[in-house]
Amino acid sequence: MSQGLTQAPGDPGEGGEEADPYRPGQDRSVGLLSVSIDLGAGRRGVDMGPSALRLADLVPRIEALGYTVVEAGAVHAAGPEVSDAGESRARFLPEIQSVCDQTRNRVLEILEAGHFPLVLGGDHSLTMGSASAVAEFHRRRGESVGLIWVDAHTDMNTPEITPSGNIHGMSLAVLTGLAPELSGLDGLGPPFDPAHVSVLGAREIDPAEREGVRGAGIRVFTMSEVDERGASVCVQEAIERASRGTAGMYVSFDLDVIDPMTAPGVGTPVTGGLSYREAHLICEKLAASGSLLGFELVELNPVLDLGNRTAQVGVGLLESALGKRIL
Repeated sequence: MSQGLTQAPGDPGEGGEEADPYRPGQDRSVGLLSVSIDLGAGRRGVDMGPSALRLADLVPRIEALGYTVVEAGAVHAAGPEVSDAGESRARFLPEIQSVCDQTRNRVLEILEAGHFPLVLGGDHSLTMGSASAVAEFHRRRGESVGLIWVDAHTDMNTPEITPSGNIHGMSLAVLTGLAPELSGLDGLGPPFDPAHVSVLGAREIDPAEREGVRGAGIRVFTMSEVDERGASVCVQEAIERASRGTAGMYVSFDLDVIDPMTAPGVGTPVTGGLSYREAHLICEKLAASGSLLGFELVELNPVLDLGNRTAQVGVGLLESALGKRIL
């Protein structure tokens, strides 16, 4: 059964289908955090993503793998009706920063209690809080962390070049130091070294964004490259890049990376994405790496979904990321 946020148990959980632990010796407990926010997106609805995932039996399916699920609560953004939209080039920035601060604190609590952080979103702006928490936790221990961004978009816009002002398209720029004015990191520097960052599955990059992406030092595996070389080779190279000289890696998985024929319930669908099996293969290889330090699933929009299909796909991917195997 799920429980409140407490110290991780000393012994692994029992029962259920066999799954590999994330790292050797790590307790089999998952700290589950919901972040309900859609202020960073261009259309409403992704704030309901965490609820849709839970309705798709997320918790019992994780528990069936032998994990203890520890509820870390939920962070809720105020609605746009009561939030200050602020500058048109960084819409709803004050409220988004508040949500990210709360998210960072919750994820730090999960890590300090010895649990594996599993974050449910919500739009991709929340990652400025979740991913930076994992980086901060390990930075205190003299360690760096890699980042794998599985997404149809690179999210490397800045307020100067954004075509929309939607902050979910700027979150990776913040995390790699290209948009420090949005970060609120108090001079600590960017959480992630671009040399340890990869984007996997990109296929829609804004024209003004491309120059920044090329010069940022991150590795972008476009869908063209995935098509040509295969998802297995690309994710393995991303894992090696994220793991080399680091404590491990954080993974942010945007469901719009999957082809909308398979996952229609996303806010910014782009045709020609990953297939169902390619997405699972990526998650299976991430789990098998033994280097995962945290995982999040974002941008599920139940308003645009068909019979909660995309939520079911998302829960299946989380099972694979937690070590579920076919045999």
